[in-house]
Amino acid sequence: MRKFVLAAFFFLSVSLLVNPNSPFVYAKAPLPLEALQEEGVYVEINKKNNLLTVFVNGRSTYRFQVATGRSNGLTPEGEFHIVTKIVKPWYVRKQIPGGHKDNPLGTRWLGISVPGTGGYSYGIHGTNRPYSIGRHASSGCVRMHNKDIEWLYRHIPLGTKVIIK
Repeated sequence: MRKFVLAAFFFLSVSLLVNPNSPFVYAKAPLPLEALQEEGVYVEINKKNNLLTVFVNGRSTYRFQVATGRSNGLTPEGEFHIVTKIVKPWYVRKQIPGGHKDNPLGTRWLGISVPGTGGYSYGIHGTNRPYSIGRHASSGCVRMHNKDIEWLYRHIPLGTKVIIK
């Protein structure tokens, strides 16, 4: 069953829109989110324990340590969806290009559907500060080790539900 789910993730990922003229891979949900959601798969982020868990058919299947907001209110809580996916995201605030060693967003970005943000203000992303993982250290996003966000990026399609509590 696990092989089937991973194969389904692969085929959904390949079918996403990708802009070939862009210097980085970019995908945004072209269909209503309901049409893209993988049945029985969702991500849960526990801010208290700084733990991200991938659930498949109600079972905890994968777990990753993360960093969340420095204070309780910085990382939003609720039910969201993955609405953007970016390889080597730019850090716009300080104009740091994607892939640069000083870029605090790491190697991947999974934007979440916090109202009014379009998936570009809050996300699950890598980091150039791996020592922060497991702590309350971010300005609101969810940080992961780059190898972990790269795995998540490959296996979690647009439209996947994300529960933050």
